[in-house]
Amino acid sequence: MIPKIIQGGNFSDHRGTISYVNDFSFKDIERFYIISNSDENPIRAWQGHKLDAKNFYCLSGSFKIHFVKVDNWENPSKDLIVETVLVSHTDSKMVHIPAGYANAIESLESNSKLISFSTLPLSNVSEDDVRYESGYWRLNE
Repeated sequence: MIPKIIQGGNFSDHRGTISYVNDFSFKDIERFYIISNSDENPIRAWQGHKLDAKNFYCLSGSFKIHFVKVDNWENPSKDLIVETVLVSHTDSKMVHIPAGYANAIESLESNSKLISFSTLPLSNVSEDDVRYESGYWRLNE
């Protein structure tokens, strides 16, 4: 499986705005997190998942979601291609990162919030989570 964007939309009238991603299914979702990076450390990097798929949706502000397909979990190549998707609270879309990838979350504004939906039960996280130093792969600028 490859990463994909599930596009949603917004509807506004005199009552306010509704943002939605109707084509996203919660079928395999086990848990969720809300991520707010500090202004001092706007990049949360690199976290890999052998088994867990991640789905990201921007609640406020904006983020760059960087991801790379890991070729070797113990010693991945530093030359892997990093892909980047920009998400914003005004752009209603879900970013799906399948298992087998590492990601880095970069907030672009103060008080940005990103919700992450995960497919792996919490009881299995210790066997799945692989961390790499923040500079392991070069981010697209």
